[in-house]
Amino acid sequence: MSKIVFLALLSVGIAAGVSGQPDSSSPIHDPVYTIRPIVDIPVVTAAAAWDLYNFSQISKKAPSSLAEVESLKISKIDWFDRWAVHPYNHSIDELSYKPFFLAMPLPLIVFGIDKKMRKDFWKLTFLYGEAMTLTGVLYTSAVHYVSRHRPLVYESASPIGTRESFNSRNSFFAGHVALVGTSVFFIAQAYADYHPDSRYKWAFYGGAAVMTALTGYWRNLAGEHFPTDITLGAAVGIASGMLVPLLHRRVKNPQKINILPFTTHGKGLTMLYHFG
Repeated sequence: MSKIVFLALLSVGIAAGVSGQPDSSSPIHDPVYTIRPIVDIPVVTAAAAWDLYNFSQISKKAPSSLAEVESLKISKIDWFDRWAVHPYNHSIDELSYKPFFLAMPLPLIVFGIDKKMRKDFWKLTFLYGEAMTLTGVLYTSAVHYVSRHRPLVYESASPIGTRESFNSRNSFFAGHVALVGTSVFFIAQAYADYHPDSRYKWAFYGGAAVMTALTGYWRNLAGEHFPTDITLGAAVGIASGMLVPLLHRRVKNPQKINILPFTTHGKGLTMLYHFG
């Protein structure tokens, strides 16, 4: 997580370059996304600073006492989360990190391979960093201000040291799922915007959904998160991964409304609204 935030901070310095005038030696092409440094740089900087502050506070959480851990009852969990309580599983926990570590650099690989996106590599990298830091704002804020025990804490089969750990109070919400969702849905949305007529764009969306769902499934089986934690994490990740590109998409018709006079069968005004 901290490495991701650091990457986003580094990308701030790129914004001025990607939003400036194109190099005269490079072929001119219509931009798919536009960056407004006066807005985007302060947003990313503030979001990254808030993420770092929250991380510093999360690490100061007090561990649970043995008495507190042993007082927890599965019967007290809401019915829609109760069925998904599992003891800690180390092998599945490690398995759940594989899509996480794959998803983090994956957008940069796609930006470099795809010919159209390669021309906007640094712009896309900045926007990806922005999406990640915004996801981080919601995730770190939730973990900082909400102390929810992970499912594994309710199971006596889990190691007592793991049950008492301060990290076992960070169930709400699923950060791995949120960050994987942000990464892969950012790729899917960017690919669709650069290749609007491609028949493969739905494969990108489908692959993003599978990768996000698989991460959530493994995080639950490992005893790390409840279904509600995973659902919220997926929603945050998908929203951030798709909305950041969409909100930066170049407006093809900046003048949405045109008011024109007409004289046929009388005189008056007509209003035309352009979509897209």
